[in-house]
Amino acid sequence: MSVVDPRTIFPNFYDNPSIRAIADAQRWTVSGRLGDADDGNKAPIDIRHLIDGCGPSCRHEGPLRGAFDISPVCLVDLDELVRELPDAANNAFHLQSSTDGFMVVDIEPDCPEEIARDLLRMPGILYSEVSMSGRGYHLLVPVPSNLHDFPLAVGKRKIRESHGWYELLLDHWATFTRRPIPSEALARARAAANPPAFATVEDLYADLAAGVRESAAASGSVIATAEDAPDIPYGIDIVSQTRQAAEGHLKTPDDFDRDMSRYEFSVLGSLYGWLRTQVSEYSAYGVEYSASDVTWLLYLAAVEVLEPRPKHHQTRNGRPYLLDRAASLVADRRAREERVPA
Repeated sequence: MSVVDPRTIFPNFYDNPSIRAIADAQRWTVSGRLGDADDGNKAPIDIRHLIDGCGPSCRHEGPLRGAFDISPVCLVDLDELVRELPDAANNAFHLQSSTDGFMVVDIEPDCPEEIARDLLRMPGILYSEVSMSGRGYHLLVPVPSNLHDFPLAVGKRKIRESHGWYELLLDHWATFTRRPIPSEALARARAAANPPAFATVEDLYADLAAGVRESAAASGSVIATAEDAPDIPYGIDIVSQTRQAAEGHLKTPDDFDRDMSRYEFSVLGSLYGWLRTQVSEYSAYGVEYSASDVTWLLYLAAVEVLEPRPKHHQTRNGRPYLLDRAASLVADRRAREERVPA
């Protein structure tokens, strides 16, 4: 049975000059579901491993292995991807703005329609498409000339609008659906009488980059944690009561368009609020809880609440992924609390 060439199905994508400009970079793969859980969560896969075939020594869960390295070890160029996997549901690329010369404006499904329309008619768009949900948009634009004018934004992987309605992907995975934005949606955007909110890509970048705050990690507020869970007074009770307080009150992955990273960080933030209440009550007994203690308690509560996924087996900064995320959140919240005037 012959396979249809995807370049004939998605000419707007494969023939686009800007896409062709990054086609030779060996940072392409597809985004797929890892493991056996049918939770809709997708991640970039080790496409080189898939193309070369699994050997007897493979021990990864499920039929696919996640891309653990952003290099030819796991990834390929676009032409090889099309040749070896012509029926792929998407094409994922690890964008590196500083070398590729592009960034992606990722417009979320919950972005108000008038704001989304305004972004769709911003000058300078090189390629545009509908996102995986079918309700958001991806816009490929040139790297702004004022990229280095905002020191706190330099080195950020992405910069998010304050409401989470859209974000700029700078050093990040972008999953291209290759599906053009319907002409009627573009027509509605262009029909607006008022000038676009952002006259240039530089204006959009400046608007978001100016709001970047110094992170807890950058300000030296990194929380160190022990290699193993410490013996924390009343720890079991605090975790149990935090979980019970959160039951029925947490958001779901659907609230974040199945973006599991955003969803999990939201859960950590919610759990932290209830955890603080429990810690405060037990502190009345004369127990002192360090930032490391609170981080471990938050992590243990999150493990009980969140559905496990392959990413949780990964490490960040030498500790389990969720523990590192918990440490980052606790550091950030404590830094904010310290800045609040008495």
